[in-house]
Amino acid sequence: MVAATKPINQIDTADIREYLSRFDRLKMSSISKKLSVAKSFFGWLTDEELIPKDPARRIKPPKKEQILPKALTIGELEQIRETCSTYRERALVEVLYATGGRLSEIQKLDRSDIDWQAMDTRVIGKGNKERTVFLSYKAVYHLRKYLMTRLDDEPALFITERRPYRRLSQRGIQRVIRVIAKRSGIQKKIHPHTFRHTFAFLTLNNGADLSSVHQALLGHTDPSTTQVYAQVTEEKKREAYKKHLVQ
Repeated sequence: MVAATKPINQIDTADIREYLSRFDRLKMSSISKKLSVAKSFFGWLTDEELIPKDPARRIKPPKKEQILPKALTIGELEQIRETCSTYRERALVEVLYATGGRLSEIQKLDRSDIDWQAMDTRVIGKGNKERTVFLSYKAVYHLRKYLMTRLDDEPALFITERRPYRRLSQRGIQRVIRVIAKRSGIQKKIHPHTFRHTFAFLTLNNGADLSSVHQALLGHTDPSTTQVYAQVTEEKKREAYKKHLVQ
């Protein structure tokens, strides 16, 4: 593992750290795996009393890389909107974005669930918890246009385009979004959850309170889940600097 000329019982913590440092170009997850192998190996040697003490015991795994959700920029969101070619496509995009809802939550909605006057609806989230999500003026407008084209009696909010009409499945919604994304030419992987990330990023960067976003709107029970969204843009930093700097 380290220098081939060094006896196994003379390898110390510094040797293992030096060995791991050789892989600085690897992802933290890959380095963690190598450390895990080393810990298992030296742990076994210690248990078998083949070495006096475990040199890997005191080495802590590297912190996991924080993978930020892929959100759309305002420009990309507009590009997606302009790419929609049917009433259903545009309504679906607007509802996914305006509510910040999960795919499963939006897929289960019925027409009767929409409170047009209050511009909101109730969704059932994880743990069978119910919460209110809101609809923007754009979402209401395009949803009405879509529903006015329908002559069916299917209660589902979003349905298949061909007979026999039935509720659009989660996979069906994913397929619709995939088609829109491909048509838009945006070089990002875009799926229904992307609009939830976009909703979180744009509302937080526009001044929304973190706790209200993660608890009331996104339906998170753990604040740390939403903390990842609270990435202040460079533009926001510049605005704050100019606003608060005493010259």
